[in-house]
Amino acid sequence: MKRRSAVSIFLKDRRYLSNIATDTENPIEGQAYAEEVMDTEGEWAGCTKRFLAPLQISVRGADILTNPLFNKGTSFKSGERDRLRIRGLLPPRVTNMGTQEARVLDMIRGEDSLIRKNIILEDLHDRNETLYHRILVDHIEEMAPIIYTPTVGQACKEFGMRYRRPRGMYFSSDDRGHMAAMVYNWPHKDVHVICVTDGSRILGLGDLGANGMGIPIGKLSLYCAAGGIAPHRVLPVVLDSGTNNEKLLNDPFYLGLQRKRLRGAEYFQQVDEFMQAVTHRWPNVLVQFEDFSSDVAQIILNKYRENVLCFNDDIQGTGATTLAGVLGALRVKGQDVTALGDQKIVIAGAGSAGIGVAQVLLQAMMEHGRTYEEAIKCFFIVDQDGLLGIDRINELTREQQIFARDTEGGMALQDVVSKHKPTMLLGMTGVAGIFTESLITEMAEHCERPVIFPLSNPTTKAECTADQAFYWTKGRCIFASGSPFDPVTMDDGKIYYPTQCNNMYIFPGVGLGATICGAKIVSDQMLYVAAEALANFVTDEELQQGKVFPHISKIREVSHKVAVAVIKQAMVEGHASKFESKEISDLESFVARKMYDPNYVPLVEKREITI
Repeated sequence: MKRRSAVSIFLKDRRYLSNIATDTENPIEGQAYAEEVMDTEGEWAGCTKRFLAPLQISVRGADILTNPLFNKGTSFKSGERDRLRIRGLLPPRVTNMGTQEARVLDMIRGEDSLIRKNIILEDLHDRNETLYHRILVDHIEEMAPIIYTPTVGQACKEFGMRYRRPRGMYFSSDDRGHMAAMVYNWPHKDVHVICVTDGSRILGLGDLGANGMGIPIGKLSLYCAAGGIAPHRVLPVVLDSGTNNEKLLNDPFYLGLQRKRLRGAEYFQQVDEFMQAVTHRWPNVLVQFEDFSSDVAQIILNKYRENVLCFNDDIQGTGATTLAGVLGALRVKGQDVTALGDQKIVIAGAGSAGIGVAQVLLQAMMEHGRTYEEAIKCFFIVDQDGLLGIDRINELTREQQIFARDTEGGMALQDVVSKHKPTMLLGMTGVAGIFTESLITEMAEHCERPVIFPLSNPTTKAECTADQAFYWTKGRCIFASGSPFDPVTMDDGKIYYPTQCNNMYIFPGVGLGATICGAKIVSDQMLYVAAEALANFVTDEELQQGKVFPHISKIREVSHKVAVAVIKQAMVEGHASKFESKEISDLESFVARKMYDPNYVPLVEKREITI
């Protein structure tokens, strides 16, 4: 009788449960299913000896150890050390990736300070990108707050003092006329995603100038770990046009241009030269605009969105993520998504993020059958001068003017809530504590399940905390925030779980999908289906707990679903230049195979064969 066994394969201390049926009596007949016996001792302990396609590299010797894309540290096997001419340049003991990961985790968990944890991780990023992204993938819930919000804000403020080695590119106003040539200084020829900021509005911290480089670096780390885009295919960029931050202008350690910001035609010409330069070298690259100030963000987006593969994460990414959270909140209430047009929505903050969210929600209402006239009445947008109204129409941008109300212009936020009794309150002000107890309790008096989303980052800028929202509404609110908050335990012992309305649920998947299919543009409909895919990923169990976003540990699965939805929509709209739907029988598997999974592969020196 033939014996069959189930085999669990462990690769580098990571479990890939395969349940491979192995024919142990007839290896020829059963050769398609072979059991791998993993070494438990020696340099191959915990490592697979299965075939892995080698990577050809043009460097050798010590240069490999200083290149974070190729460096494996102490995980180079003895044969590889000989082959690559690095024997003797490393300690003699060979350790696997699992051991390396455990050592780094011990260091991180030994620190109490988030910024110290960030420094440890970024030091690793500069030494060994494969291990860095492996740790992010395996421990994304623990690592995301360290490399992204809320810690990235402090990292940006300290960027000049902590600068150690180059990462990314800087295009300054001093580089005008040279950008077309400058882009060829970047050593990688196959860039898929560029994240660019001008540093003028970093999170809720304002103008940080060139110190804003921490934002593109953090975002692109998430593109790699959550979106599965290989690290050699991303490029962080700062567009340095100066700074209006007086502290930085007088800081001897500031690394950017110490002059007032360019504005007007000169500024937009700098942006345009940059866009032409990067799209000339990399015609299919996706450009993500990040943390541009409200007075220029929408103008730049409008100029390029119809002709270049690009999107603005603060406007469109925040809008799509918030839409997903709002659709989830409706499901928590037991309502259909078509009920979106029945809501009264107060948005505190009329900058690029607030208006971007309003635009996406407005389009979604019309997508579900409401007329423009019906949908626009649902919105009450309040800035520092009160409710947007036609009485100051000439002071508003074109996008703000759409939401200006005919009456009550200038009405204070508290009065808007008291009079119009909203069902949803969204905050994008960057003003901590603006959602006061009187405001929240007033809202809770007329709404059984008020939706409260304080979305400003970092945590110190949140409009209210999770504790405040749940206590002031006696646990009845549906809550999501821009930065993470811990679960809230009420006086009766009941625990409420706030979820994070963070763009990381959207932009990695959008970037992955757009680049895989060779999208020509990122359309509004592509962002809408991305939001739908995210909203539909939330389980019924999570909804019953009041959660409107999936657990962050599922971020790669979410990105995969978002990418598939984006590709399908791009094909429907005729924007997918690389293939058509009929060319791929199983799109989900195809996308999964395209996702970067950080593991060590064999390295071989690239040589010219003359025989």
